[in-house]
Amino acid sequence: MAVERKTVDLSEYPDLVVIYLGMRVRKPRGFVRAFGLGPQIQKSWKEEPDGLLLHEDLLWSLIPVHLGMRQYWRDLDSLERWTRSEPHKIWWRQFMKDSGGTGFWHEAYFMRGGIDAIYGDMSKPTGIARFAPDMPARGALFSARRRAGRSEPLAVEPVIGEAEYYDGSADRSADNVA
Repeated sequence: MAVERKTVDLSEYPDLVVIYLGMRVRKPRGFVRAFGLGPQIQKSWKEEPDGLLLHEDLLWSLIPVHLGMRQYWRDLDSLERWTRSEPHKIWWRQFMKDSGGTGFWHEAYFMRGGIDAIYGDMSKPTGIARFAPDMPARGALFSARRRAGRSEPLAVEPVIGEAEYYDGSADRSADNVA
């Protein structure tokens, strides 16, 4: 008997965004950060933020501990609005001040084309960074929207700009880095 093959009709989702995220424990104190965020992340997606179509938890590896998730968003505007709101804004601000013994990354893939990838405090490359050369997330590469090759205006203004983040004049809250 032949395998029953199926596909999906994505015509209702022309601006679909699929994002993979991961947090790798790099130091013993990273266990506290990674496992402390788990219940908070679960609560946040169970509140069904506008535009989140599906959330799935993933386990990238046990040794080293590398936890993750895959999310499907209706569009980039919805995803950006959520990342600029609480609780995500608080988590990102905390991570950008102190990674807490963890490394964090995300890779986003856009139905209309383009890929965004960012890696923070990763001890070893993961995902696309394992074959593509890395570079500082500065200038045009500072914004997720620009890294993905998108030129339309931001749906939500960033909380802090690149110059403010890198020159140290702000509290390094970097809410718009991701």
